[in-house]
Amino acid sequence: MLISNIKTTPYTFKFIMKNTVLQLSAFAAALLLLASCGNKPDQGAAAAAGGPPPVQSYPAFKIEQQDATLNSEYPATLQGQQNIEIRPKIDGYIEQIYIDEGAVVKKGQLLFRISAPQYQQSVNNAQAAISSAEADVSAAQLQVNKVKPLVEKDIISHYDLESAQYTLQARKAALAQAKANLATARTNLGYTTITSPVNGVASSIPYKLGSLVNSTNAEPLTTISNIGKVYAYFSMNEKQLLEFSRTFEGTTLAAKLNKLPAVSLILSDGSNYPEKGKVETVSGLINTETGSASFRATFPNPVGLIRSGGSAKVSLPRNIKNTILVPQKSTYELQGKRFVYVVDAAGKVKSTEINVMSTSVGQNFVVTSGLKAGDTVILEGTSTLQDGTQVKAEVQPADKVYQDLK
Repeated sequence: MLISNIKTTPYTFKFIMKNTVLQLSAFAAALLLLASCGNKPDQGAAAAAGGPPPVQSYPAFKIEQQDATLNSEYPATLQGQQNIEIRPKIDGYIEQIYIDEGAVVKKGQLLFRISAPQYQQSVNNAQAAISSAEADVSAAQLQVNKVKPLVEKDIISHYDLESAQYTLQARKAALAQAKANLATARTNLGYTTITSPVNGVASSIPYKLGSLVNSTNAEPLTTISNIGKVYAYFSMNEKQLLEFSRTFEGTTLAAKLNKLPAVSLILSDGSNYPEKGKVETVSGLINTETGSASFRATFPNPVGLIRSGGSAKVSLPRNIKNTILVPQKSTYELQGKRFVYVVDAAGKVKSTEINVMSTSVGQNFVVTSGLKAGDTVILEGTSTLQDGTQVKAEVQPADKVYQDLK
């Protein structure tokens, strides 16, 4: 029916126009709904059919027992094989310095000369005293030689011969004393030249030319560090020491040390020192103040790369067999406990608590309980999961799971 054929009033015309606008709005909404359904036909169909949402895929891996090397790292301080303080034994002024700070020195090399003329005078005096004593001895010997035949002929008494012989003995004793004084004077004079007692490297030299030095100075003239071998001192707390005693073979501590594998040294810049070392000693007591026992590992230092007084980390390896490793990224922590998501036979995940060692193998935890061989564990993406979530586990090969073990 056309609007022109209807007898209209103002009110009738308003009603017809309002109804037409409503019909056009409903038609436009229907078109929009159809367009929306056309973009997502699968979800719309699934929703219309009342089906479940699609199952999401997650990378996963199978738990397998394997052998691994567990490296425990301990902070260490480095000391040279010998650190010898060079101190003067006599009083005097530094006359000459023959080395520079940081110089590599050899055993017997001249380091310092101290000006002490009094010791040269003592040598001269001792030599003069020896000459005088030798003359006295000669005179006393002549007197004995003179008196002896007269006594034998009873021209003079035997008392005169004994007196001459005693005088000779006294002169010889005085000569021996003079020679001892000369040796002492020469020894003191020798202290004016200071040589290196070992091969090593010189440290700082706090006293300069002209400085008055003596044996009571607070600082040494220098320190010679013998760094052909370097000692790395590190500590284990009581718990770590018990684990060490239970882990490594041997009935005594010495036997355990003999069977320890070679240890590595991680330098302060994070690089690995090229030479391997050996743990040689461990203190017999636990320090009551620190609750730890001290160990000493020895490393060769053929090129002098390590200097005394430095810091590093000692890495102690331990071979463990038939263990379970889990990548750290596959775990999450909640209230101080560590968990992983295990996929059951129905494809649903379950949050499972695991216990791990304090020391890791690369980027992997060593699991002591909570998992067994054959379990399927979600590798990554655990932040979006909840207990009972249906997933599609895509099992990854071992070389992708444990990349840092290759």
